[in-house]
Amino acid sequence: MRDVSTTPHELAGELTDAGHVLRQRVYYEDTDFSGVVYHARYLHFLERGRTDMIRHLGVAQSAIHAVGDPAEAVAFVVRRMEIDFRSPARMDDVLIISTQADEVRGARMTLHQEIRREEDLLISAKVQVAVVNGFGRPRRLPDALAARLRISP
Repeated sequence: MRDVSTTPHELAGELTDAGHVLRQRVYYEDTDFSGVVYHARYLHFLERGRTDMIRHLGVAQSAIHAVGDPAEAVAFVVRRMEIDFRSPARMDDVLIISTQADEVRGARMTLHQEIRREEDLLISAKVQVAVVNGFGRPRRLPDALAARLRISP
């Protein structure tokens, strides 16, 4: 059986010269009673963008979490997030979630994410992600992944 966890396909978006792009439709479950996306749901959309970017870089997060030695495991933990809510998304909108690595330094990386509806910027976020091992302690981002992000560690 083929492992599809790291196989890029249309469900996981695409890598571009500017980073990663993912398209997601807004469903009823994402909205409040008025049909507007509930503010906390944007965190889900942003997480999907980060996760699928890592998947496209050839990394199965389930595999790097499950290594035999917990000290060698790699996990990503959001440490800080700044979000600028500019305009609301609504039910049935198709959102474009873009993710790009701005900086990688030791045990953390900073990502810039945006959510757009066509050309309209709805959300802009700066996300600082800590890299930790299986014990929850900081560890350097593996060189191979840092290289895939096109940023030197």
